[in-house]
Amino acid sequence: MQPDDPDDDRQLPTSSLARASRMLSLPLGAAGRQVVGLGRRLLGADADVVDAELRGAAAEQLFAVLGELKGGAMKFGQALSMFEAFLPEEIARPYRQHLAKLQDSAPPLPSSRVQAVLRNELGPRWRDRFASFDLRPAAAASIGQVHRAVLTDGRPVAVKIQYPGADQALRSDLRQIERLAGVVAPLAGGVDVVTISRELAERISEEVDYTLEADSQARAAAAFAGDPEFAVPGVHEATTRVLITDWLDGRKLSSVADDPAEERNRVGLAYVRFLFAGPARAGLLHADPHPGNYLVLPDGRLGVVDFGLVARLPEGLPSAMGRLIRLAIDDDADAMTAGLADEGFIARDVDARELLGYLEPFVEPARVEEFHFDREWMRAQFLHIRSSSDRHGVAMRLTIPPVYALIHRVWLGGIAVLAQLDVTARFRGVLAELLPGWYD
Repeated sequence: MQPDDPDDDRQLPTSSLARASRMLSLPLGAAGRQVVGLGRRLLGADADVVDAELRGAAAEQLFAVLGELKGGAMKFGQALSMFEAFLPEEIARPYRQHLAKLQDSAPPLPSSRVQAVLRNELGPRWRDRFASFDLRPAAAASIGQVHRAVLTDGRPVAVKIQYPGADQALRSDLRQIERLAGVVAPLAGGVDVVTISRELAERISEEVDYTLEADSQARAAAAFAGDPEFAVPGVHEATTRVLITDWLDGRKLSSVADDPAEERNRVGLAYVRFLFAGPARAGLLHADPHPGNYLVLPDGRLGVVDFGLVARLPEGLPSAMGRLIRLAIDDDADAMTAGLADEGFIARDVDARELLGYLEPFVEPARVEEFHFDREWMRAQFLHIRSSSDRHGVAMRLTIPPVYALIHRVWLGGIAVLAQLDVTARFRGVLAELLPGWYD
């Protein structure tokens, strides 16, 4: 191990002005590429080849900037990576490799600064807690990185360390992303990046306080203790910027995409079951469904980590959810519309049949006993939703009540992950088992 550096308590050397400048490089780079592309076309270059090269250059720049900034920019990139299945294949191809990297990677914090954070949070004798501590990060993400260590009693643990200055950087990045939403939106395939950034900003006070995350994770660990299908690491200790939990060995959920269909389907179904089981068993909805937070363990269980973003639902999911989906499945448009109005989803008058048609992508997987989620289906649904999202469309007459905001995010994100993994699963059976109101 390297010795502690007692003078290395500085924050990340990235000022707000520097961060803003890097974010502003995105539209400037886009404008420059368009000028170059136009010149090449005028000189006779094949338009399709030029467009493909421009998309590749745009992907390189976008994800280089996001990866360097960490913070809110990285979180936005991770959210965007889940929705890669929305994008038409000719657009998605140059982005897929870069998107995948953003799901669980970022430049690491130097070891001297890791030790400075540990000393500040755990005290000058922080090493006494551990038999060994690997100063090389095992994983790095948006606002912190994870190190592998062993406690003095021999238990392997994961030590998550928040980047110094991550809270200020996160707020700065989110403000910049919101300002640049118009530039980034075409890369998101229509995903509302402004809404995503605002939602993340509202949760920032919780995500940067690891004691709150520790409380959520401890509740989930207790609720799923001994479960044959799921594993949630137990919590050992937490401060605002350091979280020590059990270590889980496993491979990322995204790696399942290369597995045989039987394994993809099994793991995909477990993933869906956990998303819906959390509110019922722990009073929590794990609200960050990107694949980097899920591990397939050697014994086949699904490991779940990172409880920084959760929806606290002490009564479970809203009781109306199952009933409203059943009404949609039964094509009872009038009763479904009335129920959605009661729940606060309808901002203006809307035609019941038109609304039922708009919601079909959300309902279709529940209409049959077994459903195949793939990219082609996902893209078709995205086009269907986008066609209803102009200023006269039904989507503009709807709103999402606060209690459903994170539920909506998880529903869409979860389906996008299933499509990426090419899963065939008994989705309807999970809803019938775990959604309140299904049999009402």
